[in-house]
Amino acid sequence: MTPLDLARRIWRRVAAFAAHDDPMVAACNLIALVVASNQPFYPLYVYWTVGEHISPTFFTFLSTPFFLAVPAVARWSPTAGRALLPLAGIANTVLSAKVFGQASGVEIFLVPCALIAATFFRPSERLVAFILIGLAALVYLGLDGTFGAPVHLYSASEYAAFSRLNALSAGTLTVFVGLVASGLSGRPSG
Repeated sequence: MTPLDLARRIWRRVAAFAAHDDPMVAACNLIALVVASNQPFYPLYVYWTVGEHISPTFFTFLSTPFFLAVPAVARWSPTAGRALLPLAGIANTVLSAKVFGQASGVEIFLVPCALIAATFFRPSERLVAFILIGLAALVYLGLDGTFGAPVHLYSASEYAAFSRLNALSAGTLTVFVGLVASGLSGRPSG
């Protein structure tokens, strides 16, 4: 088996894992797996843009199993699977704000979390969407200044770079979520 054959085989398995008859569930599964697959690169991004002290970034891996679980949970309960995606994102954001400090700008990731909650629930599921959107807002407004000292205190210039990195990353994720959602328009809802 060539490396290309192996890559295709792995891709087919990942695609099968993310697949779902409900396009909204399949979209959330895809987003969750893309987030999980990008998490191993976050320490490198921090190293290249912020500085050499990357050990706090390893705390973000605590959320990886939850992102990877979204498709499995969605097979059991499509609503719970879709809800797990923004919940994992919100929890990861809270953890990251504690680990890096609010000056890192990591709370910007609450925006794509709220967008996912607002976009991938049907009108009959609005209560779930509003609870998740409210949770993202509550975390942003209610926990401001309550995180205490970060695991590592970065310099002002490092925090500026951290903030730019997180703004770019959250912005890219928001655009990706929008592109995935725009692909749902015109499709039957199942």
